[in-house]
Amino acid sequence: MMKKRVFFNLTLCLLVSKVFAQKKAIVPTAADKPNSFQQEQIDRRYGMFIHFGINTFHDQEWTDGSKPTSSYAPTTIDAKQWVATAKAAGMKYIILVSKHHDGFCLWDSKYTTYDVASSANKTNVVKDLAKECRAQGIRLGLYYSLWDRKQNGDVKDRKADQAYNTYMLNQLNELLDMTKKYTDIVELWLDGGWEKENYRWPAQEIYTLVKSKVPQCQIGINWSIGSPENADKHTVLPKEQQDLFPIRYFPSDFRLGDPYLPVVPDPKLFTAQGNTYYMPFETTVVLGERWFYNTTDKKYKTLAELEEIYRTATAQDNILILNVGPNRNGRIKETDVDLLLRLKEKLKLQ
Repeated sequence: MMKKRVFFNLTLCLLVSKVFAQKKAIVPTAADKPNSFQQEQIDRRYGMFIHFGINTFHDQEWTDGSKPTSSYAPTTIDAKQWVATAKAAGMKYIILVSKHHDGFCLWDSKYTTYDVASSANKTNVVKDLAKECRAQGIRLGLYYSLWDRKQNGDVKDRKADQAYNTYMLNQLNELLDMTKKYTDIVELWLDGGWEKENYRWPAQEIYTLVKSKVPQCQIGINWSIGSPENADKHTVLPKEQQDLFPIRYFPSDFRLGDPYLPVVPDPKLFTAQGNTYYMPFETTVVLGERWFYNTTDKKYKTLAELEEIYRTATAQDNILILNVGPNRNGRIKETDVDLLLRLKEKLKLQ
């Protein structure tokens, strides 16, 4: 059976890659102001980031794909509580980490066995969260790590790029088709691009795939902007960015550079292929010191600090997502819930 599955997957990879290659490239329209979908993102303003996965069970932020799937063992997945918390906190959307750098997938993927289907808790987290977002009336976005230490551990091997890029496109297509049954995702947050030169990532193919299925989905790749001297410079901090700096990963719709805040004034116009594009900035900040649940994470930001972060991050037509790491029982900690609700009151959000 395993040989059949491998053969099936290889055949499917070849077929899907041909389909991707035949798609007409979609690119943003050059502009000096936000388009309608960018404006919707700006208007959402405030959302929740959810880091949950195999790292949750190891007190580690980044693992390398060697942790056994059996170690991922949440007692439950309380997606209803996650969404209810975000809504009660005045947030307009949720971004779920569907696959982090370790390569472990929070859905049953056809293209790997390093996923929830091979774990102690087979709940399809992506599917459950998409259903809950629809039920409770909140928007959904997905984080997906380009860097995959399980599937593509040797990032220096350029000969592996084509097969791995096809793997990513297949998985993203899988995620889009799965979530579309319940809700159209509004954001795709891509990470880990710095591990390879920018031209080795299939940014154009990803953009075309996503926009052809979900036109309103805003796509961003972490550390989005390069420098005039080197379009692939890592890192160019928000405080260093200026109007007409080059877009490092083109095409994309907004800028990322976690966990930094934008500066005042925040540049919005950036260049690629001889054109100028408007790109807002999305700040991602953790409540404590760790993205994933960690038993050593005890130092939390104060209410005053979070208020200042919110006001700075959401000024100038920019966006903030605050991160929570659900615990090993699959629930957001009550201390996190309480802090988010108190912040809502402080900010006087609806």
